[in-house]
Amino acid sequence: MLPEHLRKSLDAAQTQVNRLVLGKSREVRLSFVALLADGHLLIEDLPGLGKTTLAHAMAATLGLDFQRVQFTSDLLPADIVGVSIFDPATRDFQFHPGPVFTQVLLADEINRAPPRTQSALLEAMAEQQVTVDGTTHALPAPFFVIATQNPTDLSGTYPLPDSQLDRFLMRLALGYPGHEAERELLAGRDRRDLIAAATPVLSREDVLALRDAVDRVHASDALIDYVQALLARSRSHPGVRVGLSPRAGLALLRAARAYALLLGRDHVRPDDVQALFSAVAAHRLVADAEAGSDAALAKAILHAVAVD
Repeated sequence: MLPEHLRKSLDAAQTQVNRLVLGKSREVRLSFVALLADGHLLIEDLPGLGKTTLAHAMAATLGLDFQRVQFTSDLLPADIVGVSIFDPATRDFQFHPGPVFTQVLLADEINRAPPRTQSALLEAMAEQQVTVDGTTHALPAPFFVIATQNPTDLSGTYPLPDSQLDRFLMRLALGYPGHEAERELLAGRDRRDLIAAATPVLSREDVLALRDAVDRVHASDALIDYVQALLARSRSHPGVRVGLSPRAGLALLRAARAYALLLGRDHVRPDDVQALFSAVAAHRLVADAEAGSDAALAKAILHAVAVD
């Protein structure tokens, strides 16, 4: 179990983000799952529903170095990872790090950048390092990418390839707020002012300790059998052209461990996997043209596999 001070800090962090992002307690919890599971988060929804607000609220709460990059059609890979510039004084090339050298990176409207620039994040997200001019540079730890995109306004955008989508542990959609949350938003202070006034609740050491604690959460053989059954079903389910990979299974298990930790348990239960399955699996499924949405397929796969 977590030390008492870490448990209190984690609870306080979630409470603060929920005060800043109203009426989205499930999405806030899943954002913390992505953080603690050492993954990355894709927030996909319509404009004005709080995608960037959630990312800023997480950054303000974590006590980590933060950078924001607004992805545009003319953004270059060097604008992300950095560039080597010749220094006449030393007669050598000096590396100037880009904004990816941070601990929390907000990649805003990631699908507005061309594929070459999107792929500049691939190595960073997968390996926590970048290679420029043959030299490898390690990124700070922890390294957490929160990316946003609008799934409906596709004019001038470049859809994320499957290899890029697979780097995100989860994909979330926020949806419209409930009546009470919307009323509080309309009548209350500007969210930007509240986020600017927020103080960090967690530290770098806390985040690393929480990630270590996730590794110690137990997943039984029966639980692993259940995850494996979900993977197998995804590969044979009607309407699925490409099912879930073993890497998707590892991501699901690690996310379930983080979810159990957030709920105060030292073991994973099937309902943890069920609570996370769509967020972890849907964007990794490749559906047939007539099969409907990937989220609907994920839900159908989950319902098709019984818990022994």
